[in-house]
Amino acid sequence: MEEKQYVTEWANENLGLTLKITKMLHEEQTPYQKIQIADTLEYGRLLILDGVFQTSVKDEWTYHEMISHVPLMLHPNPERVLIIGGGDGGVAREVCRHDCVKQVDLCDIDGRVIELSKEYFPTIASALLDPPEKLHVHVGDGIAFAKSVKDFYDVIIIDCSDPIGPGEGLFTREFYKSAHEALREDGLIVQQTESPIVQQKTVHDVYKAMGDVFPIVRMYYSHVPIYPACMHSFMLASKVHDPLRTGVRRPVPQPMKYYNRTIQKSCFVLPNFIKELLYKGNLSF
Repeated sequence: MEEKQYVTEWANENLGLTLKITKMLHEEQTPYQKIQIADTLEYGRLLILDGVFQTSVKDEWTYHEMISHVPLMLHPNPERVLIIGGGDGGVAREVCRHDCVKQVDLCDIDGRVIELSKEYFPTIASALLDPPEKLHVHVGDGIAFAKSVKDFYDVIIIDCSDPIGPGEGLFTREFYKSAHEALREDGLIVQQTESPIVQQKTVHDVYKAMGDVFPIVRMYYSHVPIYPACMHSFMLASKVHDPLRTGVRRPVPQPMKYYNRTIQKSCFVLPNFIKELLYKGNLSF
């Protein structure tokens, strides 16, 4: 295999993040996407899908803790959780830490991501390598999986890639309607929704689309170093529970590297430019 010295994720034609690598460990084109796995000097082992940095062993907790624990700690008793995407296993690992959760279904369209994550990212994919009884892994279309279920899940977590290729259909009103029907009467959904700096239109469009389906929609954010603009958004939509009015409901699983009780509310405190983006559609970059 040809050695490569650098890998770059391009957020757009003007902005990219480049990492120096020591070795390209794996490259493969599946029916759904191109998978690359590289050892980098700055962030350790890195997973890349279709040229987009997904997760690294050094910073993965900045993403996985925030997309998982914020919705789970908001819901009073999350027993059934659906993860769409998440083939690297990081979200499943975090969700399974909650004793109140009795069933976890993970549905990823690309089984090779699951298998390669178990091989190359054992600390991230630990729940996949040694699955607890409550974790069930499904290889298939997450959109169809959600559509087949009614009034069942307490929390749905969309840990998807960018809104291109296999992840595109997860950013639509039609999917949010299916998710709404798959959730119980007090259920909620969270989705990674790109950068509020370099993907502003996507952030605004998801906010509007979710708002057409759910009565409560709130954006929160985290800082993920391997993403080109670092600031990364998550959209939470709920039938009942408002994160601006409700704090942490249970003891927080420990240890945590990023998430804590105070962040549960502070992550929803938005800068003015994001408020302008969400509520008025004003693009500032």
